[in-house]
Amino acid sequence: MRVWGLLVALVAGLGLAGIAAAQEQAWVQIEAQPTLAKAEERARAYDGLFPDVEGFKLRSGWYALVLGPYDPAQAAGKLVTLKGENLIPSDSFIVDGSLHREQFWPGAGAAAETATDPALEPVDPALGAATDTAADTPPDTGADTSPEALAEATDPEAGVEAIVEPEETPKEARASEAALSRDERMDLQRALAWYGFYASAIDGAYGPGTRNSMAAWQEAAGYEATGTLTTRQRATLIGNYQADQAEFGFQTLTEPEAGIEITLPLSLVQFDRYEPPFVHFTEKDGSGLQVMLISEPGGAQALSGLYDILQTLEVMPAAGAREKSDKSFTLSGQSASIESYAFAETKDGMVKGYMVVWKPQDAERMTRILPALKASFRAVGAKALDPGLVPMEDAARAGLLAGLEVRRPALSRSGFFVDASGLVATTAEAVASCTRITLDHDTEATVTLSDPTLGLALLTPSAPMAPPAVASFAADTPRPGTELAAAGYSYEDRLPAPAVTFGTYEEARGLNGETDLARLSLPALPGDAGAAALDPSGAVVGMLLPAPKGDRVLPPGVVMALSSAAIMAKVDAAGHPATAASAATAPATPDALYRAAMGMTVLVSCWQD
Repeated sequence: MRVWGLLVALVAGLGLAGIAAAQEQAWVQIEAQPTLAKAEERARAYDGLFPDVEGFKLRSGWYALVLGPYDPAQAAGKLVTLKGENLIPSDSFIVDGSLHREQFWPGAGAAAETATDPALEPVDPALGAATDTAADTPPDTGADTSPEALAEATDPEAGVEAIVEPEETPKEARASEAALSRDERMDLQRALAWYGFYASAIDGAYGPGTRNSMAAWQEAAGYEATGTLTTRQRATLIGNYQADQAEFGFQTLTEPEAGIEITLPLSLVQFDRYEPPFVHFTEKDGSGLQVMLISEPGGAQALSGLYDILQTLEVMPAAGAREKSDKSFTLSGQSASIESYAFAETKDGMVKGYMVVWKPQDAERMTRILPALKASFRAVGAKALDPGLVPMEDAARAGLLAGLEVRRPALSRSGFFVDASGLVATTAEAVASCTRITLDHDTEATVTLSDPTLGLALLTPSAPMAPPAVASFAADTPRPGTELAAAGYSYEDRLPAPAVTFGTYEEARGLNGETDLARLSLPALPGDAGAAALDPSGAVVGMLLPAPKGDRVLPPGVVMALSSAAIMAKVDAAGHPATAASAATAPATPDALYRAAMGMTVLVSCWQD
């Protein structure tokens, strides 16, 4: 299966093994350009921001810029993180590389210095129009900036380089800075980020964002805030940073079961056990520090339940600040014997966070540890901690998970918008025997029409919706062999967005000659039933139907679809005139086809409360 829409941000329960079996590699596609020259121009701009940018010619003749390759779960985490930080376009998506042809980047142009034209550079969202990838060009001072001239010495006990050069003027500091390698410049950005002064890309390019953070660090350290660090100041900053890393044993961990990435001081804590919704890291060598990662399926209700539960625990003293919103909360607790801090947020159907517990006498140490945890915490992957991961006594589970368990729908299928008010077409199977129907998790809907013979149902939302895209139906029957795309919730409600699957149109009738059916060749999953099948222009040629039930099993990849003509007739009969596509519509660009497919697709969930 070719998956374009694999966003991970991430609903509980996704079995990544199933995806990995189908996709061993994945890329995050960030742009597609019509010409090689423009694609190489944009690749040079992104190359200064991302070390793994690649460029491929597509089967369509366009040129794609991608990040990767990664394994599918890593790609999903990258997509969510970079979009959340506004470092890549909001319509970026995941591709499996099946459409990639010749690679044009990295190429001969990749070895050239990153372009410095501000018009070509990705914008750093923290700076607005200014970008942190527009590197400064230091003045030519004629100063000797060789390693020998800088008189570097090594402190064997500390294990870090101690620069003994006298203080420099800003002009001399810029000259010595020019001798730094890209890795050394990136290390300075990491150190500034570690101490909370820098929050942009670690790219080694010193623009306004890095300069401002340097000035802030200088001011906090009692130096003149010039925005350019002297040799001695750089040595101080890097030395302290390295000392902290060595003292606390900081390592960035990705906890796959919980779907959390965080930097932990592994000299002070060690993994102990899973106890949903917690992953426990207990103290090491009497450090007195404890860290608990929090991961659980759920939304605002689950978050509120967790907020109440944590305040009943002995490790969260009653005295302390409390802040709570619909999306997140923070808790602080202080007593004579213990201090603690907790953070959690709900996003994409999951609650994730962490809690840290320490002794009051370690308060100074925590001023270096706690900021590292706060800055590094990220929800990654499409998975939350399974409440059944570890057997627990019923009483313990009831006390621990009160308010956190979330009811799941009986089944979820795909649907697509057929008019601007939000009328949805889906399969009759998806809404049979439901006590409640929802669209995209939380919008209630009612059945306007159900035709089990055709296998079609039309749903009306409880309140008008504003679909990003609405189906237009093909005027003509596609020729056999025409390529198709279908955006559907292949994995039901486990993913927060549909996946795009590709196939071909085979025959304009059913296996028994039915004229209201069409036969497709497409590797669909049960959750894809109800998805719209689109031709290269983006027009709907049919709706995927569920696999037939009974003793007869069709060969893999054979999918029956309800014809566009049959769907249009029922939509018109329901008082919602269907939109017919122009017969002369030209093929859509890959990005336009993707946006149309994703924009019209909706998750249809059947509840049996």
